[in-house]
Amino acid sequence: MNTIKVIIPAYNEEKAIANVIKDIPSYVDEVIVISNNSTDNTVAVAQKAGATVLSENKKGYGHACLKGLDYIAKLPNKPDIIVFLDGDYSDYPEELTQIVAPIITDGIDLVIGARAAHLRAKNSMTPQQVFGNWLATFLMKLFFGATFTDLGPFRAIKYDKLVALNMEDKTYGWTVEMQLKALKQKYSYVEIPVRYKNRIGVSKISGTVKGTFMAGIKIIGWIFKYTFK
Repeated sequence: MNTIKVIIPAYNEEKAIANVIKDIPSYVDEVIVISNNSTDNTVAVAQKAGATVLSENKKGYGHACLKGLDYIAKLPNKPDIIVFLDGDYSDYPEELTQIVAPIITDGIDLVIGARAAHLRAKNSMTPQQVFGNWLATFLMKLFFGATFTDLGPFRAIKYDKLVALNMEDKTYGWTVEMQLKALKQKYSYVEIPVRYKNRIGVSKISGTVKGTFMAGIKIIGWIFKYTFK
């Protein structure tokens, strides 16, 4: 039986986080919520819902993910699979079963939950998100022959393969860094179409002009860094 741990970065998600945790399949070994400098009741709500809760005061999606990985690295028993999931309830946590299936049954290294257009709720992704995903995946196809169509945050990866990637991005570039490094290391990967709904609350990245701009710069920067490295 594969052991699975879920990492959920969360910044002020008190209204959504309990729903996310509740819908994660019960066979998951541990749900780890990292409160990324939250100023609301995210910590208390997540703890009440049954999650292990860590705090990371350095703002940034990557900072939160790295905090979760540092916690796991210190455990005596390491998991087989790590799943990353957002804390805003825009994903369908119950689809975790489909996300991990290619790893369990076929030995795939990395699985991306692709937010396919026909499965997305209206306005669940902003035009700049849609364009940014298209541009990033187009460049990965152009430079690396990749078949990715999305930088979806709902994803699963073998734990040992993730450790070997030596992830380092602290902010917006976490997802694209993982995909680029997986391409460089010739990991096997696949996309699984997933549903996507309007999040609870306002996005901290795509909901602001600054967040969208900075995310775009970081993502494109990672792609060109690895293209010419």
